[in-house]
Amino acid sequence: MGQSAEFGKFLKAMRSRLSPEDAGGLGTSGARRVPGLRREEVAMLAGVSTDYYIRLEQGRNIHPSRAVLDAVSRALRLDSSEHAHMMDLLENCAASGRTPEAAQRIRPALRNLLDAVGDVPALILGRRSDVLAGNRLAFLLFTDFPELPAAERNLTRWIILDPQARELFRDWKTVAEQAAGALRADVGRHPNDPQANQLVGELAVHSEHFRQWWAGHRVTAPSAGIVRLHHAAVGDLELNFENLVLPDDPEQVLRVYSAKPGTPSADALTLLGSLGADSPAGMPDGGTRPGADVATPAPLEGGPGILDR
Repeated sequence: MGQSAEFGKFLKAMRSRLSPEDAGGLGTSGARRVPGLRREEVAMLAGVSTDYYIRLEQGRNIHPSRAVLDAVSRALRLDSSEHAHMMDLLENCAASGRTPEAAQRIRPALRNLLDAVGDVPALILGRRSDVLAGNRLAFLLFTDFPELPAAERNLTRWIILDPQARELFRDWKTVAEQAAGALRADVGRHPNDPQANQLVGELAVHSEHFRQWWAGHRVTAPSAGIVRLHHAAVGDLELNFENLVLPDDPEQVLRVYSAKPGTPSADALTLLGSLGADSPAGMPDGGTRPGADVATPAPLEGGPGILDR
């Protein structure tokens, strides 16, 4: 396993967020010129020499054992997502060059599944949170992704940059920061993905919030959660979401949103579905049919391509 600058930056960011109290009440004598633990404190907690830990943060080409990595992870209080990201950086970021990426495609049975769960919003998300497909209710709840330019059919991009998303998510900053953390985890697994790097650059240029989150190296990979929304047509909703990894392609996730039966949120979803039922093909302004494929990245610079419908 090779080392990398990104691996060292991640360790430094995780160290800077910890106080001596967070790390188990280390001595606090002496002025601290920078936030977080000192490198020698992390080394002591991990049971390695200070010189060895310094070389880890500097991205030296050394080969730490799994036991050392686990000890560093415990010392830095990494959660499971952060630990997995650390391992991804160590294993993947030493690679160089651009690896062609196969276009992600959706099996016909999955399109049928989207139609079958038509009474709740559902999306199929691919690499970088690209929106590969969705049902009518998902597009009514969020935005009509099939009507967006192909390069903009990305959930993270929409959440962070689109003013409509800021109005929709009542906890927008939390949702957007989690989306940025999921993107960082994806980049850790695929450091040479030109489309991911282009997306990061675009978000950094246009969002000060994203620049701060990205600099903090936060990683998130929630499998489930709750979103609080205020939809312009149906008012407030509180929805649960579940991310189901698809076995044929672990880079694809079926995300399903649901409301507790008998609640105002469930009534709001029913109302939202009825509001969109009168438009052609079940979409506002004659949009894409239910269960429609949206877009998938092209392997190289050719730009995103539309899946067969």
